[in-house]
Amino acid sequence: MSDFTHFDKTGAARMVDVSDKQVTQRVAVARAAVLMKPETLSMVVEGRTRKGDVLAVARLAGIMGAKKTSDLIPLCHPLSLNSVTVDLAANAPLSRVDIEATVRMNGRTGVEMEALVAASTAALTVYDMIKSVDRGVRITDVHLALKDGGKSGRYEAAS
Repeated sequence: MSDFTHFDKTGAARMVDVSDKQVTQRVAVARAAVLMKPETLSMVVEGRTRKGDVLAVARLAGIMGAKKTSDLIPLCHPLSLNSVTVDLAANAPLSRVDIEATVRMNGRTGVEMEALVAASTAALTVYDMIKSVDRGVRITDVHLALKDGGKSGRYEAAS
């Protein structure tokens, strides 16, 4: 029917069978940004929000999101991840928080979805923690920046 791997020949959804794939080192990096008013970013950086340390809570939420990806995305395999890091940095010139999530594993399938869910969950958590003081917050630029490992090899998004 199509070249999409999550559909069989009749078009029915299926989980991809990875049992014949080689175990390789896998890594994926996803990025996101949360745009806000400059005064809101100052509150985040200075720890002056009522809900606490926004960046620390978002980091933990991102890690938890990566671990729960198969519970959220129907056809994702449950994976035993080796490492999840979520870095958040204030970007004052652009008045935003930049997020980068890196997921590593040795396995038969990639970790792109786990990295994307980690970055998205961290961004949503930043949003949730600051929405009461800044209604114009926007989550942008969620994307896969890099993936490596497996049969398809390396992919890097254009900068």
